[in-house]
Amino acid sequence: MDVYRQVIDLIVTAPDRKPAGGVPRMLDSLFAELAAPHPPRPVDETESMIWSVWTSHPHPNAADGMARALRMMRAGSYEVAERELDRVVATFPMWAEGWNKRATVLFLMDRDEDSVADIVQTLRLEPRHFGALSGYGQICLRRGDEAGALIAFEEALRIHPHLDSMRDAVADLNQKLGGLLN
Repeated sequence: MDVYRQVIDLIVTAPDRKPAGGVPRMLDSLFAELAAPHPPRPVDETESMIWSVWTSHPHPNAADGMARALRMMRAGSYEVAERELDRVVATFPMWAEGWNKRATVLFLMDRDEDSVADIVQTLRLEPRHFGALSGYGQICLRRGDEAGALIAFEEALRIHPHLDSMRDAVADLNQKLGGLLN
């Protein structure tokens, strides 16, 4: 099965799947807040807390590797960031954010198929990863697969209904596709 089909299968089954063991339980309450029509705190604060939990790791080697990779990404040194993230995912394969950040680096290097393979790993470990879903949608758009992008963006919105730019993208894609997927 190709990696693009694997992502769609993971999206379709996401509501029935739980995050991998070891995912901090506090994420459950943060995602519940995020899904609320009127969250108890500003949405950007809750989203920031989710990203903070995702990018944190209790092992110092993992945290240091992620920090180095993020510095290299900001500096545009994608090859160096990729090598750092290769070590992170090899040593900490159950850490979804290691896979997601490497998927991001690979996307920035125009290596879509490799990026999608890492998105598969991310979504297997954390089916609520709206960042990975958004990234997959962007890859689909770059490939001309508007239906795939719509599926990914709609799932991201199911998880994080306050992503206004994504809501606009979904509306545009629905209009282009004539509601064929709904």
